[in-house]
Amino acid sequence: METIVLGIGETLVRDDRHWASWANWLGVPAHTLSALVGAAVAQGRDATDALRVLRPDMDVDEAYLARAAAGRGEHLDESDLYPDVRPALAELRAAGVRVVVAGNGTVRAGELLRALDLPADLVVTSDEWGVRKPDPAFFARVVEVAEAEPSATLYVGDHPADDLFPAAAAGLRTAHLRRGAYGHWWAEHPDVVGAADFRVNALTELVGLVGAHSARPAFEDGSGAVGGARPARVSYLRGL
Repeated sequence: METIVLGIGETLVRDDRHWASWANWLGVPAHTLSALVGAAVAQGRDATDALRVLRPDMDVDEAYLARAAAGRGEHLDESDLYPDVRPALAELRAAGVRVVVAGNGTVRAGELLRALDLPADLVVTSDEWGVRKPDPAFFARVVEVAEAEPSATLYVGDHPADDLFPAAAAGLRTAHLRRGAYGHWWAEHPDVVGAADFRVNALTELVGLVGAHSARPAFEDGSGAVGGARPARVSYLRGL
């Protein structure tokens, strides 16, 4: 593996502050919004549908701008990172792997992430590229910045529809991360199991994948088990 590309939300960054801030803005208990997010995840829906359940007429993009204008916009600091992020990324770079962070996020999110000085060669968000996952154009950009062949590039993420399936369709190798609501809920779904080249429970497991050969005859999970063909994206899992 020459390049490893990682998503952002629930791959590097915990989403609890994100949803708690939305709950605060809407004036509802955080656990109410969390429950609605969980219901959306279990149904394979867009997690932001939880906001629309609470405020059916709300334009989420306009509400985001209103929050920022009120001084209650995005915030990100070291405490929002999962504890395995820095050690895993540092080990990958020490092993000679190009490390790229590329996921859905605002321009502001990109600025905040880069301010954390992560051990990565490139940190970029969808809004900075002008295209969001799971759009194939996003993964075309991933292929461009990877500076390696798709078969030597691994995309890591928690969300089957946003990360796993479109990355595989772009010819990239894939690792499904059992993290966050989507990562845990869909981890054992047959389409996820069949589509992922690797399945991991922590980013530190990626270091052991660096020497994995680039042919794609089968998938391998974190325990070394090998399986068969990769099925198409499951239609009822929608991107965020």
